[in-house]
Amino acid sequence: MRVLALSGDSSPFRLVLGSLLRVDALILVLIVSLCAISLGIQYSAAGQESSPLLRQLVRICVAFILMLIFAGIPTDWLYKFTPHVFIVGFALLILVLVVGFVGRGAQRWLDLGVIRFQPAELMKIAVPMMVAWILTRPPLLSRNTNFLVCGLLVAVPVFLVYLQPDLGTSLLIAAVGFYAIMVGGLSWRWIAVIAALTVAAIPIVWPLLHEYQRLRVITMFDPWQDPFGSGYHSIQSMIAIGSGGIGGKGWLEGSQSQLEFIPERSTDFIFSVFAEEFGLIGGVILIGIYALLITRCLVIAYQSKSEFGRIVASTVGIMIFVHLFVNVGMVAGILPVVGVPLPIMSYGGTSMVTVLVGIGIVMGVRHAD
Repeated sequence: MRVLALSGDSSPFRLVLGSLLRVDALILVLIVSLCAISLGIQYSAAGQESSPLLRQLVRICVAFILMLIFAGIPTDWLYKFTPHVFIVGFALLILVLVVGFVGRGAQRWLDLGVIRFQPAELMKIAVPMMVAWILTRPPLLSRNTNFLVCGLLVAVPVFLVYLQPDLGTSLLIAAVGFYAIMVGGLSWRWIAVIAALTVAAIPIVWPLLHEYQRLRVITMFDPWQDPFGSGYHSIQSMIAIGSGGIGGKGWLEGSQSQLEFIPERSTDFIFSVFAEEFGLIGGVILIGIYALLITRCLVIAYQSKSEFGRIVASTVGIMIFVHLFVNVGMVAGILPVVGVPLPIMSYGGTSMVTVLVGIGIVMGVRHAD
């Protein structure tokens, strides 16, 4: 895929224009497609009200502009400021635990008056960037010690996010952070040891989970044991997906969504609304768009001549994959309900900005090469 580029002029106008042109055409088409689908299905999920749609449109525009800005940032600049980004993100996580906004029993947001910002989302990008920064520098310590430091830099933010509590986001940060360490050169022997320790730690971690978190895991195996309590989300979601059939009921015609049986239908369960109205065919097409986007990110990472760019770009692709896998698995009833949004599709601003900024970084990596 050809990437348009502009260089050789440092005037502000040319720099801005250069940022606009440093886009990957395939990724741009896929992102615009997902944004358009998102607005259409959000309108349906909101009961055909226009106000939520307009707010989401504003968020998309802001995230889109940030994506273009990050596409224009040279990778060496990104590398240079990575520790600053990580330290700011880490400080914001501490700030959330001290003065964060409390909603629905969780303390996850910073209330800025105009918007509420969720710093944990920033760490989905900042943590793998920091890991890549450490592993691509001339080693100050032994190689194994560097990996140990990276492990701590992943584990501490994961623990802070878990305290909010936000189990889904903490697991996602752990996943992308560990993936960055793997891509950075961790040996298969150590990967096997960590995997074995993770499995062995399950009996220890299980009692530390909140009661509602344990219920979500148990409910995954039999949601009908508590159909009006812990199993309600999964049951209503599965009914919606199943009733969509092969071709779906049609846009704005989903009875489960329009009659408000689907909980959190604008956010975590937006895929249930989509599957009910567009059926199996629509679901496969939507997942296909995500698959193309993820593949393009991984191809750019593979072709990158920069080790830092390779790790960061591939981590962005894996981050989108993990979001997609967990969200679709969650609404289909094969994974616990852990509150993970569907990238770009779910209602909200912070997750949207995180994903599109990540995509902008991938474009920047492509341009650098």
